Amino acid sequence: MSEDQKKLLQRQLWNIADELRGKMNADEFRDYMLGFIFYKYLSERMHQYANEILKEDGILFEHIDEATKDGQEILEAVKEEAIEHLGYFLKPSELFEALVARGKGNGKSKFILDDLTTILRHIEQSTMGTESEDDFDNLFEDLDLTSSKLGKTESAKNELIVKVLTHLNAIDFGINDTESDILGDAYEYLIGQFASGAGKKAGEFYTPQQVSTILAKVVTMDKEKLRNVYDPTCGSGSLLLRVAREMKSELEFYGQEMNRTTYNLARMNMILHGVHYLNFDIRQEDTLEHPQHSEMRFEAVVANPPFSAKWSANPLLMSDDRFSQYGKLAPSSKADFAFIQHMIHQLADNGTMAVVMPHGVLFRGAAEGHIRKYLIEDKNYLDAVIGLPANIFYGTSIPTCILVFKKCREMDDNILFIDSSQHFEKVKNQNYLRTEDIERIVYTYSSRETIDKYSYAATLDEVRENDYNLNIPRYVDTFEEEEPVDLEAVSDELKALESDMKTTDDTITVFCRQLKISTPF
Repeated sequence: MSEDQKKLLQRQLWNIADELRGKMNADEFRDYMLGFIFYKYLSERMHQYANEILKEDGILFEHIDEATKDGQEILEAVKEEAIEHLGYFLKPSELFEALVARGKGNGKSKFILDDLTTILRHIEQSTMGTESEDDFDNLFEDLDLTSSKLGKTESAKNELIVKVLTHLNAIDFGINDTESDILGDAYEYLIGQFASGAGKKAGEFYTPQQVSTILAKVVTMDKEKLRNVYDPTCGSGSLLLRVAREMKSELEFYGQEMNRTTYNLARMNMILHGVHYLNFDIRQEDTLEHPQHSEMRFEAVVANPPFSAKWSANPLLMSDDRFSQYGKLAPSSKADFAFIQHMIHQLADNGTMAVVMPHGVLFRGAAEGHIRKYLIEDKNYLDAVIGLPANIFYGTSIPTCILVFKKCREMDDNILFIDSSQHFEKVKNQNYLRTEDIERIVYTYSSRETIDKYSYAATLDEVRENDYNLNIPRYVDTFEEEEPVDLEAVSDELKALESDMKTTDDTITVFCRQLKISTPF
């Protein structure tokens, strides 16, 4: 898919979103828009798969008569196969295209709201008692088709829904094209667009693509194969999928997300990107209080946790294997190090972990200073500190950094510091890392080069001398020396100004005399 085609598709999608905009907040119409796209995908995938298995019998799925006994028997056989291979089932009358056709009957909007509600419920019900049940359970619960925000009357709601579904039906997402991921890219584009529109709430479900790319490239560096990847605060799942893009082989995805709506978004995102329901395990729970994968270890661990979030810091957690060895818990007002401790516990011995954090974790004292020292002095797990520009995350302008941890470090006598805080492009109110900025960070991390005013590999002794304070300017000197001032030249300029002022005063004096008024000096 060319860049021009991609931009055209993005424009089409955003134009459809405009049908809903103005009626509700960005994060609200996101749920409708992405939910409808997901339904279209499930429908097209079902249609394609059913026709594949019916090809030998010369039957087209859409032509099966659901009212006859023969038709019902065929559908039952197709359902059995679909549940096993796709994880869900749709009848021909429930396909996206069929619903849109009913809605546009005779060029006028016909009432399909009840049909749509029933179909979405049937998709979820078709998985009950099967292995895919957890992955489809309540997946469409955020699509509230009774909301007054869609219209004041049932007729108005229906008209809007028919209009949006009709526009979507006209777009070819190319699900038959195995070489490209048009639908997945479109979905992520919309998630990003909604994130910028949703402001503060965006941090709940989206990590900017530039940052995701750095994290993904770091944790997959020098690895031909990865068994699994884990994100304890997975949001929409985009970060997990970004890691997969760096690998040629298939891998298993594990994640946890506390927000119910975002959790649904993550499951949809996995399925939309062609991840088989058996290859991902996303759970909804509070990661710090109720971890869902605590017995597992992962070769790649990535995360962009909520910055300085509050948590319980319950003293009972001191007996939890994730925290017990440190002798201290992160303060209840700032869970940053609690997330780091949790992630390190989940990290495999041969794994790499990359996590986005606010700068405070680099230098704050008390319990956080104690944990930081333990990770460096006792464990020697910290591999790199990468400083990012301020204002690259939606909803917050604070400067952030990426911390990289490994349990078995190749270069275990130093910690690499990279200061990329001044390397970005400003677009409107947001800062963006350009391709060259990302490539420079990744190259420098890989080579561990010391580059003037950009990076420095500090020995552990130097870190000790700084009392385990990891503030980047302590290690990377970005100070630009000012050019020396030529005082003789400045003196000559002042003399010339003095002369000019005297000439100007004399001219003003002449004018004042001619006007017979007193001079202003």
